[in-house]
Amino acid sequence: MPVTLGKRGDYAVRATIDLARHWGGEPRKAREIATSMDIPLGFLKRVLAELVSQGLLTSTAGPKGGYCLTQSPEAITLLDIIEPTEQLLSPTRCILRGGPCDWSDFCPVHDTWCLAQKAFADSLDTTNLEKLARIDHDIEHEAHAPFSATHTNQMARRGVRT
Repeated sequence: MPVTLGKRGDYAVRATIDLARHWGGEPRKAREIATSMDIPLGFLKRVLAELVSQGLLTSTAGPKGGYCLTQSPEAITLLDIIEPTEQLLSPTRCILRGGPCDWSDFCPVHDTWCLAQKAFADSLDTTNLEKLARIDHDIEHEAHAPFSATHTNQMARRGVRT
């Protein structure tokens, strides 16, 4: 079963990893984040605005302005970033995508699926931005060995880390 993020969740994770890598420095401009993490600037601005409204980022206008995390990278988990955009813990439709008309509230798979979603969310909640930023740095410097097999379709590293 493939587990993937939608674009909003993907871009939110990438943007916050960039901000975690620059924690304690000057605020990051949206254009810098977009270039670093290979995110379309227009879409990134909408994602950054959502992260500000969720309280994960601050935004400061002006020539010295930009975006910053509201807490240290150690205090922000992957679940904090993904849940508001992907709503893992509050599914809006049945996993079976329909069924007999007597399955109005839940289906036979409902309880098992909810337990699996909770286990997945618990795993995301144990991974913080500090760890992800460190892994990103190590990947960039070819010093990270993945826990499991890598992608079957190799992808070139995109974006320009600064």
